[in-house]
Amino acid sequence: MTEKMTLAVIYGSARQGRFCDTVTSWLIRELSSSDIFSLTIIDPLRFRSARGDKAGDLGEWMERKVGEADAFIVVTPEYNHGYPAALKELIDSVYEPWHAKPVAFVSYGGASGGIRAVEQLRQVFGELHSVTLRDGVILAKAWSKFDAAGNLYKPEEVQASLFLMMDRLTWWARTLKSARKATPYNEIAA
Repeated sequence: MTEKMTLAVIYGSARQGRFCDTVTSWLIRELSSSDIFSLTIIDPLRFRSARGDKAGDLGEWMERKVGEADAFIVVTPEYNHGYPAALKELIDSVYEPWHAKPVAFVSYGGASGGIRAVEQLRQVFGELHSVTLRDGVILAKAWSKFDAAGNLYKPEEVQASLFLMMDRLTWWARTLKSARKATPYNEIAA
C-alpha cells in the first residue's frame, strides 16, 4: 500500500458565525474516507484560540503545517468581491513551503459563488510557485444549498465537481511530490 499524502484543508474565513464552518465540515466529511490523503486543518480561528494570551508565531505554525502538506484545498468565501484578510495573513506568513505544491479551491458566496476571490487567489499562489487547479467546487448562494445540520440538499449537484477536482488534485500532488523528491524545488534556480 502506498503511503498517504497529506492534504491541508484551509479555512478562508475568521469571522464570528462564519458560514465557512458549514462548507468545510461538509468537505471534510466527503474527504474523510480517502485512501490517498490524510487530512490536516489550517484554520485561523484554531491558531488564535491555541495561542490564547501568548504571542504565538503564525509563521512558525504555518511553516510546519504548509511544509508537511503535499496539497491544499482552500475553502474561501467572497467578501466584497475579494478573499478575506485572514486568509491573506495565513498565506503570506510563509513563502518556500508553498513551492511546487498544488492548490484547489472550494468557493462560496452570493450569485458568483466566490469565483472572484478564487481568481485573485490564483495570482497570489502563482507568486508562491504553487500550481492552482482550474477545476474546483463553486457554491453560489451557498446558504440556500445546506440544511440546518450542514448537509447539502442536492449533494449529487456538487459531488461531480468535487470528484473531478480531487482526481486532478491527486494527480498533481503525486506528480509534484515525486518531482520535489527527485530535485528539491529550491535547487532549480540556485
